[in-house]
Amino acid sequence: MNQQTPAIRIKNLKKSYGLKEVLKGIDLDIYPGQIIGYIGPNGAGKSTTVKILLGIIEDYEGTVEIFGKDLRTQGIDYKQRIGYVPEVSDLYEVLSGEEYLMFLARIYGVPEETAKLRMKQMSQIVGIEEALPSRIATYSKGMRQKLMIISSLLHDPEIVFLDEPLSGLDANSAMVIKEVMAGLAKSGKTIFYSSHVMEVVEKISDRILILNDGCVVADGDFETLQANSAALNLEVLFNQLTGFNNHAQLAAEMISAMNQEA
Repeated sequence: MNQQTPAIRIKNLKKSYGLKEVLKGIDLDIYPGQIIGYIGPNGAGKSTTVKILLGIIEDYEGTVEIFGKDLRTQGIDYKQRIGYVPEVSDLYEVLSGEEYLMFLARIYGVPEETAKLRMKQMSQIVGIEEALPSRIATYSKGMRQKLMIISSLLHDPEIVFLDEPLSGLDANSAMVIKEVMAGLAKSGKTIFYSSHVMEVVEKISDRILILNDGCVVADGDFETLQANSAALNLEVLFNQLTGFNNHAQLAAEMISAMNQEA
């Protein structure tokens, strides 16, 4: 039994859009030092969960606590203690990379000299230091992703939300970021990681949550989930739990469609 105070506590979380019930009563305690792999099919409720935790969606049922305080009553101060890498980067393209990072540093209350030092060191590590004076509009997808990752870590957050963080990264940078996630978890940070790349989720997560149709259908480390299901890997387990088992047939139909003539 974990005696720590949960970094995130969710009780009976429900969310509907009109008649569509997206989240159907989620209960979760997530602790400091955990790397959570949060996966599910499109429409399962993953993005809705994260947007609630980020304070973007405020209209929900149930209780959500971060750092031991209810989101409804603690205001926005907790956001200075979290970092976020969205799946799709929405950046101020007229700014340079340096201007963007320093702008965020001021919002998060990071002293200017500290922000400059961290920005320089992290940009060197991921290989975009020379691009920082250039406008973001000139950045490639991979460079934008690296900038977003730096921006999520610049203020030394306690919880980091990552949605497809390796998208667009070269193989070497992806390996570095995976090691960064592991190192942050060892230092007591909480990593909330969402991805469709099952192999990565399986390897880096010490706790995997599978969401399907608004409900958590699996919760545990991969070895435990595997033992309970006899699945060879996370992809097979995912397909078992979400009912998606016709991928081979659909692929064959797609190939067949390529050869059709009117």
